[in-house]
Amino acid sequence: STSQSRLPGLTCFFCSLPAASAAVYKQWIPNTNFETASNWDKGRVPCASDVVHFEKDKVVSVFVRSPHTLMDMYLPLNGELVLAAGAGFTAFDGSWDPACDSGGTVRFADAEHHAWFDPTLWQDVLPSGELKPSGPLFSVDEERVPCRYDDVVFQPETSFRVNIDSAQPVIHLRSISVMGQELNTPASWAGYLQGPSAPLQFHGNGTLQVTGTGCPDKTGCACGNAPDGPRICAALLRASGRQCPEPACQSPLQPLGHCCGVCGATINLDFTPDFDLQKYQDRLVQELLSQPKYAGVQMAISKVHKAQTFLGITRSSTPLIQIVLIDDRAGVRTGTAAERLAADIMEDIAQHGEALGISSGKMEVATGSTSSGQVGSHAVSRITAGTVMGLLFSLLFLGGILFLYRKGKLR
Repeated sequence: STSQSRLPGLTCFFCSLPAASAAVYKQWIPNTNFETASNWDKGRVPCASDVVHFEKDKVVSVFVRSPHTLMDMYLPLNGELVLAAGAGFTAFDGSWDPACDSGGTVRFADAEHHAWFDPTLWQDVLPSGELKPSGPLFSVDEERVPCRYDDVVFQPETSFRVNIDSAQPVIHLRSISVMGQELNTPASWAGYLQGPSAPLQFHGNGTLQVTGTGCPDKTGCACGNAPDGPRICAALLRASGRQCPEPACQSPLQPLGHCCGVCGATINLDFTPDFDLQKYQDRLVQELLSQPKYAGVQMAISKVHKAQTFLGITRSSTPLIQIVLIDDRAGVRTGTAAERLAADIMEDIAQHGEALGISSGKMEVATGSTSSGQVGSHAVSRITAGTVMGLLFSLLFLGGILFLYRKGKLR
């Protein structure tokens, strides 16, 4: 609508929608559908004797699944109604409706506050479209929001409005599915942005860009959300009361990409080009995490970039593989099962690290039974001919100095 309108009656009409595509990795939760009760200030869907009111200056896209009878409807200056087949609106004829015995003004809720970088507004899904079942794997907070090589899905037959304010000039994604249409090439996404719905669905200073490509590195790819880490944590803490929960351990660990401290263990791995992140994750899950003694332990594993600073100034960043282990133990036992698993992982690295492409590993532990974080490390190194020759040369050099000293040639 291009003007504020008062509609005493609306003619039934519909538009066809493309078929739904397969669901993808991270799915947006909120919607702006007409039939979603939480989208209305009365907490219910408008009925026949109601007057529907959309705020004049609020931009909105609203999907309508079914036919509705209303007393009146006021539309915004800039918005759209997307109608499923058979959906539409008709004017109330004044007859009594037992499901709507008291009419009133029902206002559409403000959808402006739903932010892309709010981890609570995303959920993991399977390729089939079903919710991913809970298991031993979890994600640090920055990776709960779509990463640069992830697929994003907005559920078929839903409308939405999302704020894409970002500290990054461009938010890269592998693909985006909207209204059942998968957009997985730069050209298809550019074409969608030129259509009428995109400006109503996405707003803010960020720019979404579809690449159509997955992570090209078998050692893993960093998520890419670090620049928006403060925005992610602000949204997460706003949803949980603006403060992190009190940890059971006195000196919790602070994993990279995570907003709050955790009790348990972290392991940072240095790796070689032979390392395969997916295969290593599968190995840990199948051979260690699946053991009954580690029931209740959860693991997050991903490539991250650790900042290298000099005199307080960040000079560069180093890629490493971060493993975060937490458990469901309570009291003084908090984190103890995670600690045992971390020790087993370090032992496995000591025995097989070279073959796995792991050059070194460092473990940190914080449990409910300690007053401070415990730190342990273990390095796996490749002994090469150069290393052996270096040791021999050092021994010969020291022997020569000792010989000259005893002969009186050296003071």
